[in-house]
Amino acid sequence: MPESSSMSRPAVASPAIGVGALIACAVLCAALAMGLRNSSGLFLAPMTAEHAWTASGFAFAIALQVLLNGATQPLWGQVADRIGGRKVIILGALIQALAIAGMALTASLGLFTFFAGVMMGIAVSAAGMPIIIASLTRLLPEEKRGRATGLGTAGSSFGQFLVVPVVQLAINGFGWQAALLLVAAASLLMIPLALPLNDNPAAPQAGPQDERTATQALKEALATPTFWCLFFGFFVCGLHVSFMSVHMPAFVASCHLPVAVGAGAISLIGLFNIAGSLLSGELTTRWKRRELLVTIYATRGVLMTWFLFAEKTTTTVLVFAALMGIFWLSTVPPTIALAARNFGTRWLATIFGIIFLGHQIGGFTGVFLAGLIFDRTGSYDLMWSIAIAAAAFAALVHLPVRDGPKPKPVLAAA
Repeated sequence: MPESSSMSRPAVASPAIGVGALIACAVLCAALAMGLRNSSGLFLAPMTAEHAWTASGFAFAIALQVLLNGATQPLWGQVADRIGGRKVIILGALIQALAIAGMALTASLGLFTFFAGVMMGIAVSAAGMPIIIASLTRLLPEEKRGRATGLGTAGSSFGQFLVVPVVQLAINGFGWQAALLLVAAASLLMIPLALPLNDNPAAPQAGPQDERTATQALKEALATPTFWCLFFGFFVCGLHVSFMSVHMPAFVASCHLPVAVGAGAISLIGLFNIAGSLLSGELTTRWKRRELLVTIYATRGVLMTWFLFAEKTTTTVLVFAALMGIFWLSTVPPTIALAARNFGTRWLATIFGIIFLGHQIGGFTGVFLAGLIFDRTGSYDLMWSIAIAAAAFAALVHLPVRDGPKPKPVLAAA
């Protein structure tokens, strides 16, 4: 049956601003969201030293944040699918600002866990990249989605590259408490950037799947092997990303390298992931997304194996960070593209929210398990070995993923 031209249009009315400006706002919003969130590891050493907390105590709070981020992501995705992503992102930014201010002003590990774990977990799922990218995806035609998702992911990496060293400078210059308060204030900048993401309400696409309720769409997705392959693959991605983003500064310190090397490594990961995400977004529109994911995870495993056995010097740490950055969030464009192709865009934020839950369960595992291993062994070597084995698993688990033919290009209107 010939494909209806309406099938390739955006799922909602065209945005009031141009596509370029819309993508730019989404990219900058994602940059702030990721950059502010990934600065958490910089506070581990100064806060545990001042408050006499254990590394695992601090790590548990951040791990709880990661877990609750994933657990609440499908709920926020459902809300975003019904009322639009803009309102959800704005609310999340407000909660994040309050949570970070609370982290700065408490000396109790219990209260810190509430602010950093519970409140931040809720906030970053509302004002995080999945909601931002899902809203952007709905506002664009299919032939622009892979590239735009790559740009959004690259933007989040640019935020990591730019924000993390700025936060480290703030810690060095003003102390960790003042730096946290500045991070809280910066969270509010996401509000004006979210205003153009006016996918309100999410309108159905043409086609038979449009009549499904969210529950029906989710049940159908959960019954497919492809969904679970994406879920468990994203679990591994979360384990890798959260382990390294939170514990890399402490790992560098355990190798008796300067503190600046840890912040530099996180920053380099973000810088090189800009190129990696853009390349991944481009390849998502040109190559089989399944093979792309297999390649990404397999390469991560090779890189971590080399790093585990290499001599730990400033050069090897920074080279590893740069190479790993290319494959850092490059999993996002093909994963979202596969979710949209297999399950449609009407309930994309909801379905991808469940897949993202897998990512965050993996993140909880990576952050907390690494803290426990370091407390008990004084080394991260076992955690690196676990991460390498997980990379091999992720490469294999994507082999059965269902990947349809490349979408037909949409002819521009005369």
